[in-house]
Amino acid sequence: MCIITSMKLQSIIQTLENIAPLSYAEEWDNVGLLLNPLRPRNVKKILLTIDLTEAVADEATITKADLIMAYHPILFRPANRLNADNAYDRTIMKLIQKNMAVYSPHTALDAVIGGVNDWLADGVGEGEVSVLHPHEHGDAGQGRLVKLKRPVKLATLSQRIKKYLGLKTVRIAKAGNDASIHTVALCAGAGTEAFEGIKADCYLTGEMSHHNILAIKQRGSSVILCEHTNTERGYLPVFRNILQKALGNGVDISVSEIDSDPIKFN
Repeated sequence: MCIITSMKLQSIIQTLENIAPLSYAEEWDNVGLLLNPLRPRNVKKILLTIDLTEAVADEATITKADLIMAYHPILFRPANRLNADNAYDRTIMKLIQKNMAVYSPHTALDAVIGGVNDWLADGVGEGEVSVLHPHEHGDAGQGRLVKLKRPVKLATLSQRIKKYLGLKTVRIAKAGNDASIHTVALCAGAGTEAFEGIKADCYLTGEMSHHNILAIKQRGSSVILCEHTNTERGYLPVFRNILQKALGNGVDISVSEIDSDPIKFN
């Protein structure tokens, strides 16, 4: 039987930073410990989520979580005031009221080897994986390029990705020809910036603007879009195992049951 004790918050934060160093995050990002509780607390339970909505904040309270690891950061932009009539503001106010700690790794977890983008690359198929934009120090960086060991047709690739991500549908912009796919450039979330200057037969990401899609098609490449958080959420169980191994059995770690992609297809 696993006996849950507790750990100091700062020890857990150090472990999170060891797994995904914050120096790997993009300059524009807001990562790290975003809500440091007013009253010091030990951590018995961690809740993992992609988006920290009001519903997820309520879930954390009900399940008695001490720390929320939210992949997407809250307080992403400076706040001039907090209004209880606004759901986003109310979420932050509830978390503060409950003395809840909130940590976000975001693009640091994208960049690190073994992070979100490497997990997404595993769904493309067997091949050689490289970083699109390596950091100056170390092997990490944003985006991945997969050179497939066995080229495939776009239809086969899309079916492979749907199965891996557990999706019934994806959005596809097909190049004019039906040539086989040898290389796939990918980036979790919104990958347009990561794809700048990168040549590939297919580009895989969550979302991309209409005009960027047109530009890629005109260059003779295809696009597969899975919606933003569908390219991220499946990593949470993987991350749970990584974090549990690093922390041992002293802390209970769970994945949110409320968190889901806001876009649904009818």
